[in-house]
Amino acid sequence: MLAVVDLKKSFLTPDGDRAEIVNVAAFSLAAGEHLALRGESGSGKTTFLNLMAGILAADSGRVTIDGVEMTALSEPARDRLRADKLGYIFQTFNLLQGYTVLENVLLGMSFGPRGADRDHARQTLQRVGLGHRLDHFPGQLSTGQQQRVAVARALANRPRLVLADEPTGNLDRKHAREALALIREVCSEVGAAMLLVSHDEEVLAQFERRQDFAALNTPAALASGGAGSGRAQP
Repeated sequence: MLAVVDLKKSFLTPDGDRAEIVNVAAFSLAAGEHLALRGESGSGKTTFLNLMAGILAADSGRVTIDGVEMTALSEPARDRLRADKLGYIFQTFNLLQGYTVLENVLLGMSFGPRGADRDHARQTLQRVGLGHRLDHFPGQLSTGQQQRVAVARALANRPRLVLADEPTGNLDRKHAREALALIREVCSEVGAAMLLVSHDEEVLAQFERRQDFAALNTPAALASGGAGSGRAQP
């Protein structure tokens, strides 16, 4: 389902040097498999997810998703592949505050190949326990309910792969356990592989397969060879 080979990404620092943030020689995830990557803040794990999702372009290397080489595609083609194959759950939810719960999910679906399916959006929100909140706005929901909207949006297009970046980081322990169980359960129902990154040992302990991101990632400091500006983005 997911294969990474010799993936590298660097950024310019404020001093004009170039810092390599991601250098992963090999990584893979089988169809339907759930894996948790352990990584501290600033370790590059979010950059790694964004490279796999095609949100960032790699300096070099290959990312292949469901047989399609993401890193060989143009930006518009990466966007289409992401809409077709991927679901992304962010720690900060990234919900649009001026749109209702249902509209947030429909907007996410509109970028996929099947388009915005109102009945399926309602069913997905019902599945995550928000069938009674369709017309509410994010600001009218609890933090835990907002996370459920984010889960519904990520899964509404029936993705083949779900990427989750500290998806329970803004929740208390009880709601974090509930949210993670829900994410994994719905991923299993649709047959999606899932890759979660976290530094929370309680979250990581809920996965049968765990891996240290530091063992995968071996970045090096690189000289830029000239002045520049920018900021490293771990």
